[in-house]
Amino acid sequence: MTEPVFLALPSLTPSLALEVLPRGLTIHRLYVQADGRTHDLVIGPEDPKDHLNQKYTNTIVGRYANRIPTDSQPYIISRNKITSAFTPQPNESPSVSLHGGKSGFDSRDFEPLLDLGAVRLFTNKEKASIAEKYDNGAAMIFRRVSEDGEEGFPGKLLLEVLVALVEPHGPQIEKLELSLGSIVIVYRAKLLDENKVTPINLTQHWGFNLDASLKDEVPDSLSVKEHKLSIKADHTISLTETGLSTGALSPVKGTHHAHGEKETGKIGEKWPEGGYDHFYLFSRPSPPSTQPTRIPASQLTPDTSFVEELFTKEPESVDPVVELASDRSGIRLSFDTNLLSPPLSSHLAFFIRTPDFLADPSLG
Repeated sequence: MTEPVFLALPSLTPSLALEVLPRGLTIHRLYVQADGRTHDLVIGPEDPKDHLNQKYTNTIVGRYANRIPTDSQPYIISRNKITSAFTPQPNESPSVSLHGGKSGFDSRDFEPLLDLGAVRLFTNKEKASIAEKYDNGAAMIFRRVSEDGEEGFPGKLLLEVLVALVEPHGPQIEKLELSLGSIVIVYRAKLLDENKVTPINLTQHWGFNLDASLKDEVPDSLSVKEHKLSIKADHTISLTETGLSTGALSPVKGTHHAHGEKETGKIGEKWPEGGYDHFYLFSRPSPPSTQPTRIPASQLTPDTSFVEELFTKEPESVDPVVELASDRSGIRLSFDTNLLSPPLSSHLAFFIRTPDFLADPSLG
């Protein structure tokens, strides 16, 4: 297995660090150091080699995330007067292709691009913004080429993914919380073959446990049922028995998916039989994200930059679509994206509750 890439913010504690495995672009470790303790917030095996036998644990998923029905006949896809055929390969069941097929992006090697001069899908202005983080060991761009016909998908596809850590800006302490920084992931892809079109749907298949570091101190800390969850979604995708989309939307109001309606706000309240494995359609943010979702190629220039804002905006300046928090560890994770479903860019911000004595006005 290729050596892991270690990224860290250039600061003393509290700090934020990542260990990324190039195989499957796997987030093997996500460390936050605060309050005299080191927390690893992602689930998964201790030994990096064990990811070879454990699918979709903090990996990228693609070429197409989620489930596609398989068929004896190829699917026809058309865009901009170009038509291609694709045949998704069954892997979850004979009728379902999950997360890109038998050997999706999660099981493929990505190349860390140590030289920004080799980067092709980020503009010169964007690379100038990224360069400082490269110099500080807080960012890396990973690349792979998916060949034409891989897992039944048409077209040779170049993929570059930026993984970066962003230090907190402005006041470090607000509302009795300490900002630990953010993780930014930006996905870029380009077809290298002319006269081809391909479906693409990329995301990171995260798994978090904010209490795992307390396993020797707190009973049941390996369960997330005590975590508090907020998802800004009015609907989920209606599913068949095999997990495929029916094409209809199901309102969350009055169901176990309406996490904001739960009295305790905890995941474990109204826990459904079989747990949660659903696709939430995020509500439109207010104010809307300034990150575009579709950009005409004619508007892209060397001076175009979409990453600069991701490096400088305050996590609390946006209305997060997902929040996960633990009263036990005092850690809160805030997530926002520029899309209403799996992201082309995502922003994860981390906060930890400050010690209670900071709330005592007599000590001010």
